[in-house]
Amino acid sequence: MLSATVTRRSLVVIYRGAVPSLSPAIAEIRLAVRTALADLPEGSTVIVALSGGTDSLALAAATAFEAPKLGLRVGSLTVDHGLQGDSDAVASRAAQTATALGVDALVVRVEVGEEGGPEAAARDARYRVLKDAAADAGASAVLLGHTLDDQAETVLLGLARGSGAASLQGMAPVREDGDGVRWVRPLLGVRRETTRAFCAASDLEFWDDPHNSEDRFARVRVRERVLPVLESELGPGIAEALARTAEQLREDAEAFDEMIHETIEDIVEHAEAGISVSLAALAANPAALRNRIIRLVVDSEFGVSLTRVQTLEVARLATDWSGQGPIDLPACSAARLGGRIVFTAR
Repeated sequence: MLSATVTRRSLVVIYRGAVPSLSPAIAEIRLAVRTALADLPEGSTVIVALSGGTDSLALAAATAFEAPKLGLRVGSLTVDHGLQGDSDAVASRAAQTATALGVDALVVRVEVGEEGGPEAAARDARYRVLKDAAADAGASAVLLGHTLDDQAETVLLGLARGSGAASLQGMAPVREDGDGVRWVRPLLGVRRETTRAFCAASDLEFWDDPHNSEDRFARVRVRERVLPVLESELGPGIAEALARTAEQLREDAEAFDEMIHETIEDIVEHAEAGISVSLAALAANPAALRNRIIRLVVDSEFGVSLTRVQTLEVARLATDWSGQGPIDLPACSAARLGGRIVFTAR
């Protein structure tokens, strides 16, 4: 006859055997999604950008599981870029999977232009459709499936292009654009291999985009060649280190932005057909602040971004002036007039 203690232990063993343990990949991604959704208003809608690949599919499945617990409604949008022969079938399968997960699914076909190259044109078309869908649904957020690996690739590409701190910050976990759309990336701390493991553990059939293996794209070359070499030569953890660098630079940028907005109110004035900035204030600030002020003023007033060379030329009007005339810039010109730099629309 078994003792009571042995019987209790046996019951524990039986219970544990009856309930399969949750896959670590599923647990990690569900937690990441739960954390990202936690501050959204109850009763609101979120839209998942769903391509059918492992990253977006894992995101959609985790969101379908977590969102109802927080009182959120979930929809998905699959954009058919029409760049491959079977793109309509891929989009349809993605939508069917979303529906099976309990997510309202929509497929939109877009025309992709050529400006900026195929990657940039497809991205621009995709974001336009997502923004429109968010507005139509009154969504509180659009969820994007970028992972830690995507972040590392973005930082490396920015470094190679010499794009400065703004590019090295990578992608923000949460960003609200000028139209009020909130873009959320819950998986920025999750490795790509984890999303694949999630799909395998969840028995989700995913799509491998053939463009992700075409080395004509710089991002693919970084993924397939550059990062593996760095890992081999410098040791493991390169992707994580690049992601940490991006996070630290975003923190620095946020601090700079606060300082700039506090400063700019006192040194900027509206001028005829433009805006002006105090020469003395620009000259008195450190170069990092001075250059950020110039870029911010031009971007805010004229909606264009200055290159570093253009920014430094404008700064020289305050710090190294020798009688140089107006400087032609995108959408405007900059000139030293009295004690101010005046930016005038062209």
